[in-house]
Amino acid sequence: MSLLVVGLSHRSAPVSVLERAALSADAQIKLLQDTVAAEPAAEAAVLATCNRIELYADVDKFHAGVAELSTLLAQHSGVGLDELTPYLYVHYEDRAVHHFFSVACGLDSMVVGEGQILGQIKDALATAQELHTAGRLLNDLFQQALRVGKRAHSETGIDRAGQSLVTFGLEQLSSGAPVDAWIKGKRALVIGAGSMSSLAAATLARAGVAELVVANRTFDRAERLAALLAEQYGQRPVDQDDQDDPDVLARAVPMESVPDELTRADVVVSCTGATGLVLTADLVAGAVEGRTGAPAAERAADSDTDSVRSGLPPTSVGSEDGCPLDLSAVQQGSAVQGSTGFSVMGEAAVAGMDAATLEQHAAWVDNGTVDRREGRRTPEIDTDAVAALAAAAATLGRVPERRRPEPVAEVPRPLPVLSLLDLAMPRDVDAAVHRLLGVRLVDIESLAEASADAPMAADVDQVRRIVSDEVAAFDAAQRAAHITPTVVALRAMAADVVASEIARLDGRLPGLDDKQRGEITQTVRRVVDKLLHAPTVRVKQLAAEPGGAGYADALRTLFDLEPETVAAVSRADDDRRDDSRRDDDGVVFGGLDFGRENFDSNNFESAENRGRA
Repeated sequence: MSLLVVGLSHRSAPVSVLERAALSADAQIKLLQDTVAAEPAAEAAVLATCNRIELYADVDKFHAGVAELSTLLAQHSGVGLDELTPYLYVHYEDRAVHHFFSVACGLDSMVVGEGQILGQIKDALATAQELHTAGRLLNDLFQQALRVGKRAHSETGIDRAGQSLVTFGLEQLSSGAPVDAWIKGKRALVIGAGSMSSLAAATLARAGVAELVVANRTFDRAERLAALLAEQYGQRPVDQDDQDDPDVLARAVPMESVPDELTRADVVVSCTGATGLVLTADLVAGAVEGRTGAPAAERAADSDTDSVRSGLPPTSVGSEDGCPLDLSAVQQGSAVQGSTGFSVMGEAAVAGMDAATLEQHAAWVDNGTVDRREGRRTPEIDTDAVAALAAAAATLGRVPERRRPEPVAEVPRPLPVLSLLDLAMPRDVDAAVHRLLGVRLVDIESLAEASADAPMAADVDQVRRIVSDEVAAFDAAQRAAHITPTVVALRAMAADVVASEIARLDGRLPGLDDKQRGEITQTVRRVVDKLLHAPTVRVKQLAAEPGGAGYADALRTLFDLEPETVAAVSRADDDRRDDSRRDDDGVVFGGLDFGRENFDSNNFESAENRGRA
């Protein structure tokens, strides 16, 4: 069996496709159950976040596994397979492990280095364990991924390379201003009470909002989150350097109160599991009207451009004796286009001339026409360039159109009265809100665009080295674990041979007392242990090396071990691992522990041989 991952993320698919392919909690459960029921897969786990959907499975056939997993993803996401396939990526065996460890470290996140993914991985493992779809391979993989992620954050400065999606989104809303300074004293509304919404609420509380309102469909969860925030941040001591710093007031409201709360909120963060829109454009427009007293108008497509044009000075002289251009006609055309002038010098003026007119224009320009804009002189004309244009016009019949736009001045925008951060997938806030004046909306799509040019910290290279080292260690441990059932079966067979020979000796020498029988038994067991010790230790070392998977088959062939016996040992080990200890969050952490020199499955001695020799 081998590890296979099929998925799509913000790196492979547009946000519109990710939004449509998002899986609900029930869909994830059904997907896991259908995956393990399919023929190629023995184990399955789903990692579904706001910007990725990945299905991990232990499969016995690569091509059949890819086909089956892709089909299941399409069926449960509701996106047709033909439409979904171009955006899917596939990783197998070592590359699948490397991909998953990179995801756990935040290297594949929209915001590089963010740590929320570790909690999402833990949740995915807990779900797979609860449904009994995670076996030996996926338990080991997910547990090790959590360790690798924690190691990356503790041993490097990867946190400096990025931050949480919440913080990054708030930075986009603040337009580069420090979030603490921008958010201080504002009223905030958080819609949802899940892990992302809770993180958003805590981030806002730490930043110093004046009021924090939590809305959720399940009101009890909203109340618990509000109470926790009030306990942690509501009674914090006032900073000595800022005696005006107010306490955070956190309260919960039902979802029905969201329209009223929108009229009071300055900042809204929404992240729910709803399949439809939570905040429509009409609802947001009504909230803006409730705050300003005037209807929320939509931004006109050309309003900014027109306002800039109206304030620009003329770009050319108005008339010149001897100019071959029909200036009045050009000016009328410019007025129709919304500009206040034209240029008689350069490509914009001569584009479209025939060869004869171009020669006249060149002669006229050569007489030294002066740009009459105040304080500016017409640049020197390159006569060679004009001659080249004339030659081109003679060949083509007219000068090629190569217009260059005039620089456009930036228009100052009024500060928004309502800032919205939509972290849900599919989206909670109607995309039409982007067009409303007085509203600033940042969603997953705009965050993806903003993060594309985010700087990478030097610590990223160190994390990549950690990932490579951990992938090699994981592969070696898996290869060693693969041979363990065979070695244990060999030890068990040797113990059976010893027991059989001792029984035969009792029949041939019935006069032996207990002390004599015990000495003989211990001697025979020591001989067997010493004969098997070196080969079993060495075969474990060889199996951990690349290409060492064949040593298990060699052992079974050399000692004529029954495959059923080896399989029984493997099943017993799996049962033992299911009863392993759990961490504080309820996730099983039994099995492989790469922080220790030895672990249970590496103990090759049988129970009756332990403590002897």
